[in-house]
Amino acid sequence: MPREERPREKLDRTGPQGLSDAELLGLVFRTGREGYSAVDIGRELMRKYSTLTALSRADPAEWQNVSGVGPVKASHLTAIFELGRRMALEAYDSQPVVGPEDVQRLLFAEMKSLRTESMRVVLLDQRRRLITVEEVYRGTRNSCMADPAELLRYPIIHSASYFIVVHNHPSGDPWASDADVQATKKLRKAAETVGIKLADHVIIGSVTSECPQGYFSFKESGFIP
Repeated sequence: MPREERPREKLDRTGPQGLSDAELLGLVFRTGREGYSAVDIGRELMRKYSTLTALSRADPAEWQNVSGVGPVKASHLTAIFELGRRMALEAYDSQPVVGPEDVQRLLFAEMKSLRTESMRVVLLDQRRRLITVEEVYRGTRNSCMADPAELLRYPIIHSASYFIVVHNHPSGDPWASDADVQATKKLRKAAETVGIKLADHVIIGSVTSECPQGYFSFKESGFIP
């Protein structure tokens, strides 16, 4: 590869914004395979997955189906995506989580890329500052919210004053089902009996013309007062 086209030299010349996704992946990988540069491997990954979001939602074992991506390169990718997730959490160490927009900034990038349904609880203190985010389950289930006790043990353990339930719809449709509505009402009443406030229930889907924000908020829709 000509020196001026190498990603490290291009990074010095243009900054990271001047590099393509494949070139940035090449920097992460550092080395290629016989006859192919690290950037070529990055290009193969981007052709296979099209977007970084699709790449992040794939199992690391799938990445290794691309020639030249072994366990070491897969571990580097895993670390990069995990650092991005942790950076999103750090932003709320000192500022309050007030509305669904905050939940979107906190979890949207990660959860919209999941292939299976995941339910999280965002736990907040009296000033609505983030305590932690806990995953209640991931997989195929009708609804974990049918058992409020299973969900409520997380805010109780962490002494949270408020909590927000967040789950994704892998189909991309964020609109709440009747089962979601009934389960949310049941959970809200159960939370009130133990003195904890269900601040919202946010369903994460995809950004569409019908749902430009990409999520459904029970608070904004009037289901949670």
